[in-house]
Amino acid sequence: MKPFWKKKKETYTIIAGCGRLGANLANTLSGEGASVLIIDNNKEAFRKLSPAFTGIALNGDAVMLATLNEAQIEKASTVISVTNNDNTNILVAQIAKELFGIEHVIARLYDPERECVYKELNIETICPAVLSMKEIDKLLNVPDEKGEAI
Repeated sequence: MKPFWKKKKETYTIIAGCGRLGANLANTLSGEGASVLIIDNNKEAFRKLSPAFTGIALNGDAVMLATLNEAQIEKASTVISVTNNDNTNILVAQIAKELFGIEHVIARLYDPERECVYKELNIETICPAVLSMKEIDKLLNVPDEKGEAI
């Protein structure tokens, strides 16, 4: 048995949105032994979860306080909002940060121009358009055998 000071702090992650990204995150975290709860307002979305998923799937609207209370958000170490709607993601992130004091909040956004709003709220963001642009730039600037950009 590990001494108490070497034990890893128990993490409880709430994920809003059970699309491809949300389901993959939930499956990965669950597979690593983390405590995970995923929320989606479409029950059918939970079919994307692996049969090995050991977390909880909660059918509900992640912007509703009743749903977040049912999810026991006050116990969460991390809240990740990856729905297909920027407005929903920012609202979930704001609620987690401002009302429940969750320190680690991550939100996906599709519109990179909204990133400034998230930064003002101290919310980490993932923007697929920006990430894709960076990766394409890396591929376009890959040096050839002589060390020159192609």
